[in-house]
Amino acid sequence: MIDFRYHLVSIIAVFLALTVGLALGTTMLQDPLLSTLQSETADLRGQSEELRLERDAAERVNDGADDLSEAAAEDLLEDRLRGLGVAVVVAPGADEDMATALSTRVEEAGGEVVGRLSFTEEFPDEANAAFVDELAVQVSAEAEEMSGGAYVRSATLIGGALARTGDDEESEDGEDEDGGGDGRESADDEEGSGDGEESEGGEGADPAAVLSAYTEADLLAVDGDPVGAADAVLVVAPAVDGVEGDSERTNTVVATVAATLREEVGPTVLAGDTRSGQGQGLIAQVRAHEPSYATVDVAGRPMGDIVTVLALADSLEGDGAAYGVGEGVEGFLPSPLPGPRSEGSDGDGGDGEASGRPDDEARRATGGE
Repeated sequence: MIDFRYHLVSIIAVFLALTVGLALGTTMLQDPLLSTLQSETADLRGQSEELRLERDAAERVNDGADDLSEAAAEDLLEDRLRGLGVAVVVAPGADEDMATALSTRVEEAGGEVVGRLSFTEEFPDEANAAFVDELAVQVSAEAEEMSGGAYVRSATLIGGALARTGDDEESEDGEDEDGGGDGRESADDEEGSGDGEESEGGEGADPAAVLSAYTEADLLAVDGDPVGAADAVLVVAPAVDGVEGDSERTNTVVATVAATLREEVGPTVLAGDTRSGQGQGLIAQVRAHEPSYATVDVAGRPMGDIVTVLALADSLEGDGAAYGVGEGVEGFLPSPLPGPRSEGSDGDGGDGEASGRPDDEARRATGGE
């Protein structure tokens, strides 16, 4: 029989061996391990400091570029939008300050902000889709001829309400009455006689009634009097973190609205900040489908706001391109820069529509919208 003392001695020997091993291990490894950790920590601190310095330098360069842009803004923008009425459309979750700054730049370029239309969070909400569709049917005088889903129909109606009427042509024929009212009355008369097939579905309804219907339904807020006054559209994209709810759905709805307004009104720019041009941002998403309207992903600071207005001016002569710093851009800004509009330039955006239409059809055929 094994003696109890043998077990006791064995246990003591095991624990003594563990103690000696731990003591030797920590003593021998302590200095090399600490040295390695200290070296890696110092390297990380150095890299962090370098990145901080690079960031600060980039910010100073950007601030300097903004100062330069402010100084050159008058020469860059003068008369680029001369005589044009621009509707500023603000998406749900968009930066209101950005919309205000862009409106100011439009006016500096000689354009007139005829109205500001802000879609509410209720408009893209999936729970309201059936209501939006029903409202479009109720407002339209030619509902049976309208195609597309709820948001295409709604944007068609709203775009038709915004688009400049043929007042200039009527005045040339000797009619000196209030052109906006005459244009709308003639559209209503044509609807009654069944001649409204020239339109794509939006002209059969009374323009003022269309906007009133959407504002009364809390789907849209309208500042100004944009009815029949817009030659071009500037859409302010949702901020990446600005949407309350389903941001992906909101992006899809806003993209649909922008594409439809391009068809109904004319030259259109979708503008947002750099984050909107990355990842799941709206501008990054629409660029993947090569839209017929221009996109800018550097709005929100002076140089980017100027680029946005130049992009809109460039769109007057055809389809817009992608500008900014995101993937797939044609350049930071249009090249060559658009020149001033002459005093006799047509103010209805027709030139842009005419030159851009063939490319629009090709892009839609490839699924761009």
